[in-house]
Amino acid sequence: MKKKATLYVLVVCLAGLSAPAALLPCTLAVVSGKAARDGRPLMWKNRDTSNPDNQMMFFAGSKYRFIGLVEAQDKKGKEVFGGLNSEGFAIMNSQSDDLAGKGKDGADNGVLMNLALGECASVRDFEALLDRVKGKYDLAANFGVIDAEGNACFYETAPSAYVKFDTRDPRVAPFGYLVKTNYAFTSPDLSAGGGFIRFERISRIFRSARAENRITPRFILREAARDLGKEKTHSHPLSEELPRDPAAPLYINTNDTINRNSSVSAMLFQGAPARDKAYLATMWVVLGQPVSSAAIPLWTGAGKVPGVTAAGKTTAPLNDLSKAIAAYLYPDSRGHMRQYLNVNRLRTYGGEGVLAKIMRIEDRVLEQTFARLAEWEKEKPREADVAAFEDELAAWVYDSLKSSFGLSPDSN
Repeated sequence: MKKKATLYVLVVCLAGLSAPAALLPCTLAVVSGKAARDGRPLMWKNRDTSNPDNQMMFFAGSKYRFIGLVEAQDKKGKEVFGGLNSEGFAIMNSQSDDLAGKGKDGADNGVLMNLALGECASVRDFEALLDRVKGKYDLAANFGVIDAEGNACFYETAPSAYVKFDTRDPRVAPFGYLVKTNYAFTSPDLSAGGGFIRFERISRIFRSARAENRITPRFILREAARDLGKEKTHSHPLSEELPRDPAAPLYINTNDTINRNSSVSAMLFQGAPARDKAYLATMWVVLGQPVSSAAIPLWTGAGKVPGVTAAGKTTAPLNDLSKAIAAYLYPDSRGHMRQYLNVNRLRTYGGEGVLAKIMRIEDRVLEQTFARLAEWEKEKPREADVAAFEDELAAWVYDSLKSSFGLSPDSN
C-alpha cells in the first residue's frame, strides 16, 4: 500500500463497499460474570450494515450521560446502535425481522436504544421502558443489555411484546452465556430470520472457550469478532496452508462468516465489578471491519469521545483508515466479488500480514488499559485524567495504523 495507491484504495473502498440499505445482519453474545474469567459480565456485537460510515458520539441524556455508536450521516445521533452510560448500563441489538409485525421492519430499534441509554440504570429500568412503549415503537430486535448489578440478558422484542432470556437462569443459559444472530427463538416461524450459519459458528467458538475458561475481552476481540471460519464447509482460512504462487492467492467469500464483508464495527462492553464502581464499565469499539482496524477503550467518565472516533470530513478519521485497509483486503469491487477477501494479504502483507500488524497494535492497547483500570479500581480517576488517557490511546492507534500500512495524511 504505497502512498500513490492509498488514494486509489480509499476510492475503491468508498465505492465498492456501499450497497443498498437493507443489509442488517449482526452477531452478538451476552456473558454472565460466572462465565467470564474475571467475573465481570461481557457483551459483544459485530455490526453488519450496508452503511460503512461509523462514528462515536457523547450524549448528555435525559437522566444519564452516555456514549454511543451512530452512523456518520445522523448528525444529531437520533439512532444509536450500541452504547454505554454513566451508570454502567449498556445496550446493543441485532435486527430480527421474524419478530416484526405486519407492515413493520424495526425502524425504531436505534431510537429506542438512544432512549434507553439516557434513562435506564439497570435491567429493571429497561424492562419498565419496554412495558411503557409497547405498541408505540416499530421494534424487531434481539436487544442485549448488561448493568452494574451483574445482569446480562437478551430481550427478543416485537412491537407489542418481549421475552427475556437471562444468563443467570440455568434453564436458559446453562453455561452462563447466550449468543444470537438475526432470528428469534420465540418467532412463530422458525425458518424465518437469518444468520443460521453464523449462529452455528459462534456457538462452537464460545462453547470451546467456556470449556477452557478463557472468555475474556481478548478472546472476544481476537477470536470471535475476527473469525473467518465456516462450519458447513470446514473452512479455517486463518490456519490452513496458503498457496505459494503469489499470482494465485487464496480468496474466501465472507458473506456468511462472523467477520463479514459487511461488518462495519465491533463493540465489546465490559461490565462494572459493582454498582459503586460503575465508572469502570468499559466500551471497546472497533470502527470498521474487525480485520481492518484495532479496538480502543472508551468511558463515559471522559465526558467526551476522542477526536479520531468522532465526526471527520465524511466519517470518523479512524473509520476512514479502516475502510482503506479493508479495500486493500477486498481488491475487486465488481458485483459479488466485493464479498471475497484476499487471505494472502491478510496473513502475509509486509512479511507478517495485515491482521498480525493490527493485533500487535491492539495487544499494546489492551495491556495498557487493563493496567490503568487496575489503578482506577483503587481510586476513582478525575474526568480530565480519563479523557487524557482515552485520547492518548486513540491517537496512538490512529498513528500506528497509518504508519503500519503506509497511509498518507490525505487518505482520510
